[in-house]
Amino acid sequence: METEGYSLLPAAGLLVGGLIMLVLGGESLIGGATRLARRLGMPPLLIGLTIVAFGTSLPELFVSVTAAVKGFPDIMIGNVVGSNIANVGLILGFCSLLAPLSLPMREVRIELLLVTAGSTGLMLCAGYGTFPRPVALIFVLVLISYTALSVVSQQNNSRDARAANREERSRIPFVLPLLMVGTGLFFLATGSDIFIRGAVSLARYFGISELVIGLTLAAIGTSLPELASSVAALRHGESGLLIGNVIGSNMFNLFMVLGLTGLIKPFPLSAGLLQRDLPVMLAFTVILFPILHRWAGTNRWHGLLLLGGYLAYCLSLA
Repeated sequence: METEGYSLLPAAGLLVGGLIMLVLGGESLIGGATRLARRLGMPPLLIGLTIVAFGTSLPELFVSVTAAVKGFPDIMIGNVVGSNIANVGLILGFCSLLAPLSLPMREVRIELLLVTAGSTGLMLCAGYGTFPRPVALIFVLVLISYTALSVVSQQNNSRDARAANREERSRIPFVLPLLMVGTGLFFLATGSDIFIRGAVSLARYFGISELVIGLTLAAIGTSLPELASSVAALRHGESGLLIGNVIGSNMFNLFMVLGLTGLIKPFPLSAGLLQRDLPVMLAFTVILFPILHRWAGTNRWHGLLLLGGYLAYCLSLA
């Protein structure tokens, strides 16, 4: 894809236009998927860890696959790593600063361990300089297994929820959630291609590395659905859905986005990622263990700590 002919205004237009389509697509898909999940009686935490988390991470998936296929692996890996850092530092930090969030460690222990393991595995691959297909397959199978086991384990506990929601489900046509999901996927697929074109053009116009574009503009842009859904969850007092969305999104980014991208096209990993970005991503995961264990959630000073750490990281990219 040749971008040398782009000037600043068209490049910015592509970036903003693609970002708008990604946000609209994410919102439409989340709305439809959440309605379908509630029709099945899934509890809020499980919805946050799976349906909402995976739905809000689809912009990262589409952008990453598109970037890898078009030959821009730095934007792809920067998008995933930057999004995971932004999810904890920016989104969880911002929401915790607005209001305390309650969630016992035992509720998300397995998910945090999986994110830690995936981050460590990615660091090992970076040491070898590549993300091969066998590792990609393992990553995808891990997430599929986790999702299947999570849904099955909740089936016996969801009968009351399904009965309570029977009246609500009867008022919503079944075709509406499916239509919302289909519309969301279309906007995500189209918006990701436009967004990548704009991001690459902007990087070349200003002489910025594609990795930095992926770690900042692409990462924050594709994390907007997570921010929107987290603020909505905060407004409705759904702390479990909010934290589950953040942790689940990071899990999806690692295991499905990187895994599926690696299955389609194995990609190189810069050793420079080990000097700053991957350790920072791992640190933002590990810090949640003592916070959730000691305080069974987050409070405002935790939010300030996370936001401060994210700001310090962004300044290190300059």
